[in-house]
Amino acid sequence: MRAAQQGFTLIELILVIVIIGVLSAIAVPQFVDVEANATVAAKKVMGDSTRSSLSGMIADRAAQKAAGTAVASMYPTVTELAAFTQPAGTAVATGVQYNLNGTNVVARTYTDSTCTTATAAAGNTVRCVLNPT
Repeated sequence: MRAAQQGFTLIELILVIVIIGVLSAIAVPQFVDVEANATVAAKKVMGDSTRSSLSGMIADRAAQKAAGTAVASMYPTVTELAAFTQPAGTAVATGVQYNLNGTNVVARTYTDSTCTTATAAAGNTVRCVLNPT
């Protein structure tokens, strides 16, 4: 009587190696750009947070004005906006600066509502915010 064969044939081993190679070829490129995609997403979040803070400050000042409190300006300066944002940013002439993994990125601020005239100093009033690039 013949003994039972044990182990895998060469064809089975090659087939498994080919399948693993195909899966690797599909999966690896998906993970190559993960860090770059995360950085882009973080910049968008910082810009959106700054824009949301601007809207919140304008709404707060409108409520104060409606309640009879004297309000110097409906629009905050770059410095006021930077202090109000979460996470807190730093006011720079061109906007609100954040530290993103050791790299400084700036949510750009503008003095007009159409985002065409950039702020030139931290004391300029802000009416529009664009995401960092």
